[in-house]
Amino acid sequence: MPIIKSAKKRVRVARKAAVRNSKTKRNLKGAFKLFDKSPSSKSHASAQSALDKAVKKGLVHKNKAARLKKQAAAKAKAAGVKHSKTTAKPAAAKKTTAAKKTTAKKTTAKKSATRKATTKKK
Repeated sequence: MPIIKSAKKRVRVARKAAVRNSKTKRNLKGAFKLFDKSPSSKSHASAQSALDKAVKKGLVHKNKAARLKKQAAAKAKAAGVKHSKTTAKPAAAKKTTAAKKTTAKKTTAKKSATRKATTKKK
């Protein structure tokens, strides 16, 4: 057991991180097992979501995640699963040109042509 206060804190923090990381890894493995067992749009989306969370927390390298996503997409395509749009954000409604506000142009102030003459001290 460490004696120094900061080392004691590092032990506590590391223990919390280990628990959090093991939960995330277990969730990731479970999501991919579920997808392998029964490929569907919903299980594919949950597997990708779990993978994204693992990357965000630093458990999986982003290139490995990209490779796993590609493999999962290939399995889904081979199983005949339709592409899910759950990861994409909904498209915003396009505004018409008539609905846009017209803004007044800002005019810049011109410098006066005449300058005050500076006086020299004697």
